[in-house]
Amino acid sequence: MPTHDNLSKTDGNQEEKTPIETVISTNSFSKPTAEDDTSTIDTNNDNTVISQDIEKTSDPKDAASIQNEMDNAVAEDSEDETTLERHNIEKKDYHALTKQELIDELKTLVKTEKIQAIKEHVDEIKAEFDAKFNEEFEHKKDEFLAEGGDLIDFYYSTPLKKEFSSVYFDYKEKRNAYYQDLKKDLQSNLNKRLEIIEELKGLLNIDENINTTYNHFKEIQEKWRNAGPIPRDKYNTIWNTYHHHTENFYDFLHLNREFRDLDFKHNLEQKLKIIERATELAQETDINRSFRELQLLHKMWKEDLGPVEKQYRDVIWEKFSDLTKQIHENRQRYFKEIDKVYEKNLEVKLDIIEKIKQVASDTPSNHSGWQAKIKEIESLRDSFFKAGKVPAQVNEATWDAFKASVREFNRDKNSFYKNLKKDQFDNLKKKMELIKIAEDNKDSDDFQAMTPLMKKIQNDWKKIGHVPRKDSDRIWKRFKNACNFYFDRINAERKEANKEEEDNYEVKKSKLDTLKQLTLSGNVEEDLKVIKQHIEAWKSLGRVPYSKKQIESDFNKFLDSYFEQLNLSRKETELIKYENRLNALASQNDERGLAQEQSFIRKKIDEVKGEIRQLENNLQFFKHADDSNPMVMDVRKNISKHQDTLDVWKSKLKKIKQL
Repeated sequence: MPTHDNLSKTDGNQEEKTPIETVISTNSFSKPTAEDDTSTIDTNNDNTVISQDIEKTSDPKDAASIQNEMDNAVAEDSEDETTLERHNIEKKDYHALTKQELIDELKTLVKTEKIQAIKEHVDEIKAEFDAKFNEEFEHKKDEFLAEGGDLIDFYYSTPLKKEFSSVYFDYKEKRNAYYQDLKKDLQSNLNKRLEIIEELKGLLNIDENINTTYNHFKEIQEKWRNAGPIPRDKYNTIWNTYHHHTENFYDFLHLNREFRDLDFKHNLEQKLKIIERATELAQETDINRSFRELQLLHKMWKEDLGPVEKQYRDVIWEKFSDLTKQIHENRQRYFKEIDKVYEKNLEVKLDIIEKIKQVASDTPSNHSGWQAKIKEIESLRDSFFKAGKVPAQVNEATWDAFKASVREFNRDKNSFYKNLKKDQFDNLKKKMELIKIAEDNKDSDDFQAMTPLMKKIQNDWKKIGHVPRKDSDRIWKRFKNACNFYFDRINAERKEANKEEEDNYEVKKSKLDTLKQLTLSGNVEEDLKVIKQHIEAWKSLGRVPYSKKQIESDFNKFLDSYFEQLNLSRKETELIKYENRLNALASQNDERGLAQEQSFIRKKIDEVKGEIRQLENNLQFFKHADDSNPMVMDVRKNISKHQDTLDVWKSKLKKIKQL
């Protein structure tokens, strides 16, 4: 007799009473209750219904039970796979995965698993990916509208979205192709089963030896078990028809008790082994595994095995039904424990939502503050996704509350950056104007006029705020390149000028050493002419580095010593020396220095005039005094001295104006 792989084989010589007596002696039984008759276990995947296996007899109660089974049973899966195979695929916590991780998981399932076995997994992955993408989509849409965009123009996609759609399309294509082929196979299997039923019906009309007929019947049973799945909508009708003609054959077989009892004995042995396995499953800690295998045991009880003797039918069914109920209760307890975990996850997620609201309630006033808030929200979002599942009845409401809290934050953030972008565009306009000034003048040779301007626009650039990030590097490079180009030219020219000034210093140093050896002839006109020639020669030697300008003072001291020897007037000496100073300023192109010198002379002229007026006022106190009065003479002497000084300053002013 055929046996199932996961049941141990029986000894054909074992006494029939031993297995059933074992069951009866170790278990107490009661009649199946209404709950037992209709108990189901929902797999959440294929809508399999576990129902009792009721043997049809002439007893009216049994006939009613058979009808009840037919009313409650659901057609077996059309897929050519077992429920156990389907549920062996690991289901991860898709809610905690990122979009990229969801794509990778979908790719792995489509590539490595049976396409018909992953529908539930794929649906969950798609639901999670769509939820995450839709949140991102809404965020981008809010940003677009906040920037003044028109909703009709909004479009948003990402490489990840395109990649997911591509993989999901591959899955749909493969799944559709599989079911197209399966549809053909199901129809072919249906035709085979109809032929088997016709063959079964014909056994009652064959005039042959009962042994031959019985063996023929067993061959038909084997062909039926191997015929494969058929369309779901045909399953109940086909199975009921087959079961009806099988019972008819057993009634026919009643004429030969030996064969009937032999079949009853085999079915009893196999069903007792199913009960033994169900007893083990009732103690199994892996609830999902025990539940999946229980479905397989029910299918074997119903599909692979026939009836047993009437005296054992209620007993073994009650035992199997009680074990089924126990496994079902274990599963219910398991799900209650899971629900507790889900409730804790719900508390965590609600707390995260409140934290997001608190973060969103405090709106920063600057960019750095918003960036800190954005990082904080991102951290809370990650925590939300990693918190795990929540009870199904509140899942959608929790998700909506989460999205609403994040959306509120994003709206405030977008409003801030909308205004910030307006300021940034204004700043961009200002900086572009500075770039134009820099680029227009970078080739100018008027360093004296342009250098202050270039320095000013550099300071102005620093005072202008941020510009849009996409423009920041580009405009800074343009501005920096223009300014660097200008100042590099100045530095190159200054470097060249510095070298020339150093050379001038060395020549003047040598010239000064030569002049120190000069001896005057005693002829004032000739000596003055020689001194002036040396002054002209000195002027022609050019400027020296600012750090070594002391050599000019050394030269003037040298001149003072010779002027003293010439016994020239103070005015003549001052003007000759001053002319040398003016020439030094002029040779340095120091317009600022010349302007300051002129301002200084005017100030001195005013001061001397003031001193003279004061002295003249003082004379009024002595208007009745004799001119020979010592005090009067002293005042008049001071007035004369200041008048000479005034003449010198006026002469200097005249010379500086002539430059």
